[in-house]
Amino acid sequence: MGQELKESITTLLEFYKEFGFDRLPLNLSQKTENRKQKTEDRDSEIQGFKEEALNALREEIGDCQRCRLSKERTHIVFGEGNVNSKIMFIGEAPGRDEDIQGRPFVGEAGQILTSLINKMGEASGLNFTRKDVYIANIVKCRPPGNRDPQEDEMSVCSPFLERQVEIISPEVIMALGRISAYTLLDVQGPISKFSITKARGRFYEYKGIPVMPTFHPAYFLRNPKDKSLTWADAQAVLKKIGLKG
Repeated sequence: MGQELKESITTLLEFYKEFGFDRLPLNLSQKTENRKQKTEDRDSEIQGFKEEALNALREEIGDCQRCRLSKERTHIVFGEGNVNSKIMFIGEAPGRDEDIQGRPFVGEAGQILTSLINKMGEASGLNFTRKDVYIANIVKCRPPGNRDPQEDEMSVCSPFLERQVEIISPEVIMALGRISAYTLLDVQGPISKFSITKARGRFYEYKGIPVMPTFHPAYFLRNPKDKSLTWADAQAVLKKIGLKG
């Protein structure tokens, strides 16, 4: 603090002291409340814009017939969650349960993902849950027999996912599984050569957003012993956005 500023503050304090004040007559609590209200109003406005943008995107997708996946699907699985979430989870494709309900990650793998999110919420100290994050997939229709989505199918859906990410504007993305990571990281070469085991555990980027590749929750139905690896990835994500982890 400069000498002139110190002298000005001292003069001001002495002035008010002469009038019987033992402290500056400032209603700091009211100013704090006003700032808090302005922040809440701004966040609410942003949330509204995002929800409108996502609704418009969903309407644009419509009853999509842009690729062969439309022929056997029951429902388009657009995505769901908190539009203001700092974390976005992106999987590969809807499965049978997701196709029936029109929601991402609601089957057995979804239960594992929900458990992971809840554990992250507890570790962060904020106790956030599934409804507080945003969840989507690389493609929005179930591939027949739960096969991997093919490159032309992913290319058709990618512009919609790209705009979802732009609207949500998360601080970090968790890419769930080999296909999700391969797509978001724009890996060169055949997907058959890409290993999620080698890619996981460190950050990459998707359009300037940090991306943590990790195992797809369905992987743990067969390999539960490896859950600790994804938990380590999740802790790194929490630390990346300034939470405890």
